[in-house]
Amino acid sequence: MLYTYLGFFGFTLLVIFYTSYKLRKDNLDTSNGYFLAGKSLTAPIIAGSMILTNISTEHLIGMNGSSYKNGIIVIAWEVTSAIALVIAAIFIIPRFMKMRLTTIPEFLEKRFDSQIRSIVAFLLMSSFVVTLLPIVLYSGAINIESIFDFATVFSISKEQSLVYTVLVIGIIGSAYAIFGGLKAVAFSDTLNGVGLMLGGLLVPAIALYQIGDGNVFDGVSTIYNFAPKKFDIIGSEDSVLPFSTLFTGLMINQIYFWGMNQTIIQRAFGAKNLVEAQKGLIYTGIFKLLMPLIIVLPGLIGYYYFQEQHYDKPDLIYPLLVKKVLPTYLYGLFAAVILGAVLSTFNSVLNSASTIFCMDIYKKSFNQNVSDKKLVYYGKISSVVLAVLSISVAPLVAYAPSGLYFLLQELNGIFFIPISSILVAGLFFKQVNAVGAKAGLFFGFLFYILTSFVFKIDIHFVHLWGIEFVLNFIIMFVVSKMYATSKSNTEYEENLANNYEKSWSGINIAGSILVFLTILIYILLS
Repeated sequence: MLYTYLGFFGFTLLVIFYTSYKLRKDNLDTSNGYFLAGKSLTAPIIAGSMILTNISTEHLIGMNGSSYKNGIIVIAWEVTSAIALVIAAIFIIPRFMKMRLTTIPEFLEKRFDSQIRSIVAFLLMSSFVVTLLPIVLYSGAINIESIFDFATVFSISKEQSLVYTVLVIGIIGSAYAIFGGLKAVAFSDTLNGVGLMLGGLLVPAIALYQIGDGNVFDGVSTIYNFAPKKFDIIGSEDSVLPFSTLFTGLMINQIYFWGMNQTIIQRAFGAKNLVEAQKGLIYTGIFKLLMPLIIVLPGLIGYYYFQEQHYDKPDLIYPLLVKKVLPTYLYGLFAAVILGAVLSTFNSVLNSASTIFCMDIYKKSFNQNVSDKKLVYYGKISSVVLAVLSISVAPLVAYAPSGLYFLLQELNGIFFIPISSILVAGLFFKQVNAVGAKAGLFFGFLFYILTSFVFKIDIHFVHLWGIEFVLNFIIMFVVSKMYATSKSNTEYEENLANNYEKSWSGINIAGSILVFLTILIYILLS
């Protein structure tokens, strides 16, 4: 157990010291320095932070649990992200960068009006506190508790142990976001990202080595021959993720998440320039194609070891696999990697939520002349409040029938699809005005809640995303035509025309390669 604690605290302290060293000369009293890392982020830092913001224990536990139960079809959540990142890098980020944005709701005010900015800011903050942060904390607590077995060590119940673990993770994660701002988050994410890649690959590598009696490739062959149907990437219509969802709601969700989601895109807003932002997105796409080795393959290996005995609780599979294959002296290092993955997502979302509160709610509605120093202060206070709320909600998250990851995605649909539809309309369709955008937002929000949680329509929730997206656009176009306004978007259009940002010369070639590799994965595994 001594090695476990040494590995855990050693890596955790390394991240803290490294981050502190990188921030030693930074001025964090300005809004630009605190919320946008002083516009200093380079492509590798952006990519590392984006991946770690995205990948957390709801992926390690939830995705692996889902692949254990449902097979490799869940890989679609990962590999299609590469296409979305290419679209974001070529078509979306250049527009946002030209407008010198700090937050996504800020774009909505420049394109539509201030009211819709406030509404979306409130919805985004609600989505962070109600869905993402609690699930991240709870899934992280499951993994950390399973490694250290605090319930036995301290002679308390498993439920109490999870509550205390959630509390400790929440406090540590909050400290990064509150005291260091975006730059602390980004640099700690990068180092944790290295740990996640190495530690995450270690689990399937050791397992396959053992299964293949010293040959990893024999191990792959063995688990494939054991359950070949689990490796068919084409999901049937009655599966947890039908193949047809790739052409309805899945890509809409992916484009929103990687190109318009504040928690992700804030890293690009903090880039030195557009070239670094675009490179960062492409590098992230490369990582997303590799991520299934860490968050899908272990679940398939888990099926080889445990068959169907944990189908009722698939989220137990990854912790069980870790305990089965990792030698005890690596537990501590792996626990630190898990903690880093949890902290990276938690502190990133917390930083983005406080940015939205300060820029889109407090400064916009209460005090437009607030000083930078005061704004940073309120950013820290709002982070504390949001952290407390998230920690309070986290223990209420129970095991979901289809796994934590699918629960998260289903709940995210409440917020993401309505917001994505008005953002796409704002970016690419001049015909949609503020009245139409508000109608589309309200309709989409109501439609998804009614069809998913009230009437329980027998349509896959990802298909519902696609249906809702189309209906939102019909509503927006019709209402915009009915309530045409004389207000022009001259200022918005001048912003795009006058603010020149040089694009990366290799973006089209790099993007084409990523799209080709994504399609190739589907061809090879179908």
